[in-house]
Parts: sequence; C-alpha cells; structure tokens
Amino acid sequence: MNSQLEYILEVKDLVMKFGGLMALANLDLKVKRGTIKTVIGPNGAGKTTLFNIITGAFSPTEGSVYFNGQLIQNLRAHQIACLGVSRTFQTVELFGNMTVLENVMLGCHTRIRSSFLASGLRWPGARRKEEQIRLRAVEILDFVGLGKKFNESADSLPLGEQKILEIGRALATDPQLLCLDEPAGGLNETEKETASSLIQAIKGKGITVLLVEHDMRMVMNISDEILVLNYGEMIAEGSPEEIKNNQKVIEAYLGSGEDDYAQD
Repeated sequence: MNSQLEYILEVKDLVMKFGGLMALANLDLKVKRGTIKTVIGPNGAGKTTLFNIITGAFSPTEGSVYFNGQLIQNLRAHQIACLGVSRTFQTVELFGNMTVLENVMLGCHTRIRSSFLASGLRWPGARRKEEQIRLRAVEILDFVGLGKKFNESADSLPLGEQKILEIGRALATDPQLLCLDEPAGGLNETEKETASSLIQAIKGKGITVLLVEHDMRMVMNISDEILVLNYGEMIAEGSPEEIKNNQKVIEAYLGSGEDDYAQD
C-alpha cells in the first residue's frame, strides 16, 4: 500500500452489467488524496453501483479498481474496509435499539482485534481494548457533534442526526477514503448545513471524501472536483465552476435555472 500516491483511488475501464442493462460503461475515475470529489447525475445514472463496486458489495463485469495502488475489485467488503475504505448508505442503516455510543463502538471493533474467547471471558486485555474502543467512540461523537447524546437510542434521533451518526460510525473504522451516499437526502436546510460543515471538517482531518449527492448547492460549495454520470457514462469532469457552465451537464442534469441547484 502506497500512501504517497497522488491518487488514493483509481477506477479504470469499469463496466457493470445487470443482465442486459449497462449500469456503468467504461468508466474512468481518479480521486486525489485529501480532496472532496463528488459524483452527480440523475437517478439511475450508476452512482450507487459505483460505490458498491468500490466498497466490495459488487464485483465489476470488467475493469479495475485501485486503492493506494493496490488492486481491490476482487476483495471482499470487509477486506476493503480493513484497508481503509468506509461508506454510508442512501437509507440510514443503524442499530436502532442500541445507543448512539454503541453504534459507533461497533465501527471501532473493526480496528481493534481481540479473540472471541478473550472478549467473552472479559480477560484484562479484552477489557482494556473495550475501554479503548469506548474512548475512541466518545471522541468521534464529540467530533461529529453528538457527544451529548451518546446514551440515547439511535432510533430516537431525528433523521439529520441519524445520518450524522452513520458518518460517525463510518469514521470509527479510521478510513483513508470515506464514501458518502447522499448524506443530505431528506434533510432540511439547517441539517444540510450541518452535514456540509462536517464533511469539510472530515477533509480537514486528512480523510479523502468521495460523495454522491443531489443537492447541488451543497455539491458546488464543498466539492474540489465533480464527475457527472448519465446512463452509466461519464459526460463531464472538472471543478464546480466548470461543471456549472458545461452545456452538456446543464442539458442532462442541472437545468438552467438557479432553483435547480437545490434538488433533493
């Protein structure tokens, strides 16, 4: 693994077919280390399929995925997570009957090894590791702004805070690359501002962010680079300013009015 490479993630000639449906067609993607790169496009463009391939949920029909220079498209999801890739989902996937703290602690467990027997018998070494996990989870909850709610049940939180909690749990795996799938979906404007600030703070920690998002105001404000998909093909790539003024993108996705930049 080479953490000095300019690009933390490289996708080359990626093809994904579901029967006769071409979900992704010869897609190339590069994500610079320490940046926020956003993938946009209409529903069905292939955005979540791309995330599923990068994180090991799907194996591509053709093509290659490199993380820190290592070929990963044939690895299992947990192996890719251990290398330093974490994600969230469009629909919140928390353990609702567990506390906020316990949800984040589950994420920490992927990074601290202890045998099943030692944990079950509560041996001293296992207890020390459990305390390390708890302290790390508290630190993450403070960072994401949920430190005062660590003992509340996850399903008692409003949607905006549930999405923040899911980001916190993803951060608990200590990722180098964090893939966020529509973190602003269903949120009000205040919640979107909170999510935007958190994503920028995550970048400030040196974590690279690959984002899928429909809210164009948010996308334009926080992205370093944007890639636009349409029917599984890349139609444009560039800075927010370049994308905003790209006629092909306007016709396929953005529209021409200022109001179009507030899509959910």
